[in-house]
This record gives sequence, C-alpha cells and structure tokens, in this order.
Amino acid sequence: MAPKTARARRLGIALRHHREAAGLTLEAAADEINSTRSTLSRYENAQTLVSPATVRALLTLYGARSEEVAAAVALAKDARKPGWWVSYSYLLDRRTIDFIALEAEATGIANFEPSVVPGLLQTADYIRGVMRGGPHTLSDNEVEERVHLRLDRQHQVFEQEPPIFDAILDEAALLRPVGDEAAMQGQLNHLLKMSELPNITVQVIPLAAGYHRGTRGSLHILEFADPEDPMIASVETVAGQMILDRPGDLRTCTKIMEHLRTVALSPTASRDALLKILKGR
Repeated sequence: MAPKTARARRLGIALRHHREAAGLTLEAAADEINSTRSTLSRYENAQTLVSPATVRALLTLYGARSEEVAAAVALAKDARKPGWWVSYSYLLDRRTIDFIALEAEATGIANFEPSVVPGLLQTADYIRGVMRGGPHTLSDNEVEERVHLRLDRQHQVFEQEPPIFDAILDEAALLRPVGDEAAMQGQLNHLLKMSELPNITVQVIPLAAGYHRGTRGSLHILEFADPEDPMIASVETVAGQMILDRPGDLRTCTKIMEHLRTVALSPTASRDALLKILKGR
C-alpha cells in the first residue's frame, strides 16, 4: 500500500468531486469501468494509488474538461514517484510513513511537545539519547539508522522551500536530561539558532503555567498550499501515532494548538528562557 501523500489525497478528492458532479454513485462508476465499489472508494480516499490510465477513464466518464483530465493524469503520475523515505521503510510503520509523506509537502507545520524537543529541531546527539531511552532496546547500529532517518527528515522538510514551522514545547522538555551534558548543551544552542530563522518560531510553555490542554501528549497540525488539501492533525498515543482528518477532530486539535500558543511565552521571552536555562546548566 502506497503512502498517503498530499498529492494522492488531492487526486482522490478530485475524483470524488467529479464523480459527485456527474451524479454517479461509487457502484455506478465502478460498473462503467469494470471495477468495484471498494476499489474506487480506496482511490478516492488515497488508500490505493490509481494509475494514470484509470484516472483518464474515470474523468472521461464523469465528463470532465480536457484540461482537468490532463491535470489529474499528471497528478497521478507524480503521486506514483517514490519518496525519499523509501530507503527507510523497513524502520517505519504505516502510520509514520503516511505522516512523513504528508509532512514533506506541508507549507505550515505546528508541533507541540510536552516531554522532548520537537523532532524537526533535534540534534544528532539528542536523537541518540531519545532512541536509547525509547520503548525498545536497540543496538548501536539500529540507533544510528534512526538518527540518520530523523536528520534526513529534517533535511527534506527544510532544504528547499521550507514551511512555516511553529514549535511549542513545555519547559519540562528543556529541563529533562536527554543524553549527556554536552548533548543537552548542544541541543539548547541548536534551538536558539533555529529560532532565529525567519520561518521558525519557538515558544516555551513555562512550568508556572501549570496543567494545560497539551499536558497529555504531543500534537502536530499540517497545512498545505492547495485549498483542496484539508489540514491534517497527528497525536501520539501509547499505541503509536494517530492521524486525524475528520472535521470535528481537526477543530478540536486547532483549538488546543491555539490555547497552547496563548499559554506559551512570546518568542522573545522564550529565547530569554532558553538562554537562562542554558546559562544555569
């Protein structure tokens, strides 16, 4: 099963919109191209990649304009190109692959972390500390594979047209030792450096804020340039990462992120807090 990239989602939405505009049910459309309702449903939900030829057949059936057919066929071809994460697929579960495929195409990323520095801002030594303290016992080689994966993930997100990235983290994440002292010093300095970039905002929620709506776990929200691509949220649970795309869930996640921004220190005050913690180590 291919990862659910933003391009695949956009194509699925287009297929559904054209089918509905043509007044056809999934069953009727499937019968016309000798397919099944479940197959077309998987295409529209980006659960299965659809071939360019099938896209052409479907949109022709739906009476789409020639330029719409051409654009959708081009999108189908583009969606089938392998992503950078393919070489790491043996390390990742399906939900994580889906998320990083979407993350790589996002134009806006907001991430709250209650316990650790956000992954996109972690240094190599800090990542090693996180991996060695994770739920699974990993060999040195397995740790290094995951370090390379996360660094490549950072590179892919920030290398060419970097998204707007809002990082919010609890002060507890800055006080909790991960790795040795040198690793923590390096991590805090890296956070300060990254916070100076024009596309990155770092905010710290002080311990004095007490219990807040983000205390239970991490939260990601991804936004995309194309208005046809709805935002995506992701939360971490004991069972792993969960991707949320239902309107009600997205409204809840958006409200929580807005609340976290209000209880966090301003970017300037957050830099001061980082400097104070760094000097006090």
